[in-house]
Amino acid sequence: MISEYQAEDIPVALYVKDKEVDALAERLATLKNMSKTEAVRLALQHELERERGKPSLVEIGVAFCRELRARGNPERGKPADKAFIDSLYEDR
Repeated sequence: MISEYQAEDIPVALYVKDKEVDALAERLATLKNMSKTEAVRLALQHELERERGKPSLVEIGVAFCRELRARGNPERGKPADKAFIDSLYEDR
């Protein structure tokens, strides 16, 4: 059965059990002259926007690899032939 109500039509309660969080929401609501609900919505929206602006771990890894490759000098490197690879496993 399809309900005649949309999700946004149904009020949802958010219970804040932390007194410090409640005080922060009240403080922001007072500063911005808005309800606590609007203050919480605004704070959550800003935090989500801030997180969206951060690069992902994949993007950070790709940038690191690109920087590393740009700094590298293949002319100075040893050839990765069988003798070189075998030397990595020698007991010293």
